[in-house]
Amino acid sequence: MSAVPTIDLEALDGAALSAIDIACRDHGFFLLANHGLEDQVDELWRVTRAFFHGSRANKESVLRRADNPMGYYDRELTKRKRDGKEVFDFYATRSPSGTTRMPWPAEPQGFEEVLTRYFLAGSDLSRRVMRVLCRAAGTAEAALDAPFAERETSIARLNHYPSSDPLPEALREGVPALGDMALHHHTDQGAVTLLLQDQVGGLQAHSSEDGWIDVPPEPGTLVVNIGDLVQVWTNGRYKAALHRVTPMREGSERYSAPFFFQPGPEATIEPLPGFGAPRYRPFPWIEYISGRINDNYADLGEDDIQVERYRIAS
Repeated sequence: MSAVPTIDLEALDGAALSAIDIACRDHGFFLLANHGLEDQVDELWRVTRAFFHGSRANKESVLRRADNPMGYYDRELTKRKRDGKEVFDFYATRSPSGTTRMPWPAEPQGFEEVLTRYFLAGSDLSRRVMRVLCRAAGTAEAALDAPFAERETSIARLNHYPSSDPLPEALREGVPALGDMALHHHTDQGAVTLLLQDQVGGLQAHSSEDGWIDVPPEPGTLVVNIGDLVQVWTNGRYKAALHRVTPMREGSERYSAPFFFQPGPEATIEPLPGFGAPRYRPFPWIEYISGRINDNYADLGEDDIQVERYRIAS
């Protein structure tokens, strides 16, 4: 199978679980077919393109700020370097009486409805994927149900990668210069990320065996990558996926829509039994996520927090 295997969610067998296990030990990526979100793709891309190509005023009406980190942003830093992208971060609640601080723009029509549908479907699918990962790792299928049982802190995002600087020249004073990647290398802080990507390409994963490898677009599939928490839960058996997006060619642009599956705020993260002597000490999820997002807005003079901070000295 390919270094980044394609897994049919409706036809899981021993060979598929083995392919996931091998991929997660090496680079943390696989593609998922028959994932159930196929009927959402066209509408999702329609509203995504309409939003990012809409007016500056409409986007700035939902500008993301430290006191409400949802909405639009065009100057995010990764590893202290500014990315060549603009984003819209969002979340939704399943409860009819639930209230959110989610800012929604006036345009395009249907934006909130389409994104809410995608968010809720991503949450449901992520639970299935976590059970698949547990099976692949050789532990109980429901071993990681509990951290997500009551509440979750998941978020979703729309990404737009243009070939030029997304930040207007008049707003660049005092902002770090654009880095050398559309998205600089990093791991995701949560459990798993589900990613819809268009057919442009540019996503790369770091393989322990082969260095940087492409995660190619494949029609009808969803990209899955594991995050920092799976690395800790499996006590290092699985490798949090180090990844990046290469710069867009002149005149091209790329869209993607990641769903970041994250546990409830009260969760404590520690290795599961059955993976050997613990290599990580327990830590509160809320402490970790806070440390990971603080440097999105400004260069704080050091890289963001990593799970290695919690590694037990040998």
